[in-house]
Amino acid sequence: MTAPAVPRTVLRLHLSESPYGPSPHALRAAHEAIDATGVYPDPTRAAPAGAIAELLGVRADEVAVANGSDELVLLSALSLGDRQRPGVTTAGTFPGYRICLENVGRGCREVPSPDVAALADALGTAGIAYVCNPHNPTGGVLDRGAFDLLVERAGATGTPLVVDEAYLDFAPPGTPQVLDYLDSGAPVLALRTFSKAHGLAGLRIGYAVGRADLVARLRDVQGTMPFSVNRAAQAAAVAALADRGHLERVRRDNAVARERFRAGLAARGRPALPSVTNFLAVPVSDSAAAERLLEQDHGILVRDAGRFGLAGHLRISVGEAPQQRRLLDALDAVAPLAVPLNIPQENQ
Repeated sequence: MTAPAVPRTVLRLHLSESPYGPSPHALRAAHEAIDATGVYPDPTRAAPAGAIAELLGVRADEVAVANGSDELVLLSALSLGDRQRPGVTTAGTFPGYRICLENVGRGCREVPSPDVAALADALGTAGIAYVCNPHNPTGGVLDRGAFDLLVERAGATGTPLVVDEAYLDFAPPGTPQVLDYLDSGAPVLALRTFSKAHGLAGLRIGYAVGRADLVARLRDVQGTMPFSVNRAAQAAAVAALADRGHLERVRRDNAVARERFRAGLAARGRPALPSVTNFLAVPVSDSAAAERLLEQDHGILVRDAGRFGLAGHLRISVGEAPQQRRLLDALDAVAPLAVPLNIPQENQ
């Protein structure tokens, strides 16, 4: 009698989820908050906003908390800048900016990526600009000169510059960020999330930090959906911010795992784009086919970066060592290199 097949575990490497999970303190706070499920959450989000402001050294009126940074992209598209002018972003990046701009009727112009000078020039005729730093889906970062140029141009034109910093927690110290420019007077706004390094993706909470008048506009429009951030998310975010040790461990372990993943790819003759995040962009000949076959034949979910305008690359979450080995073996099967590989036994 043949034994029944063991169901294959689906490996989720497509959404940049943390394999390390949330802080135990954040998880405990979320569970305790659920006990009061019959009571509406605080519509002002005062507790997480206050904790964020204290941690970052900004005023509470420079912080807006929302249902993930996705909601903040929509709120900013609805409320900031000259709505009679289209928004601008770079090609080959997170598509949410373009989708929100188009769905609110503003329209979106895309400049070539990574042409920062072209994006800076475009601010003169744009109503709002979006840039992703660290970049999704490549994993790279802007240097200081590029960031200076964008902020200077935003200040000169008055066009709000919205910087998506969802992956900033993984980046090395000194990486340019909006906080460095809050005193410049330029209309700059950062979008951040608890979904990545903090491991709270399932609770949906993020925040914006930036010039107070921009934050006030976000909050005004947010009044149409005052309870969008649930009780568990608000409580977990406050606890997560307080557990700095957990965040530091995630950063450290992710950096080690990222370089191990890069080395594993290189040992098999595969390059990856430079990344400071919790994913790598890996070139393949047909990214759409590779995404489909990895799921269909191997139960592994990855992201075809062609969906972002970066065809011929897979965005793959770093994951842990056993997950990396499984992915590497499957990738060799579905997207073999033109030159046969001679893989040392220890890398198999």
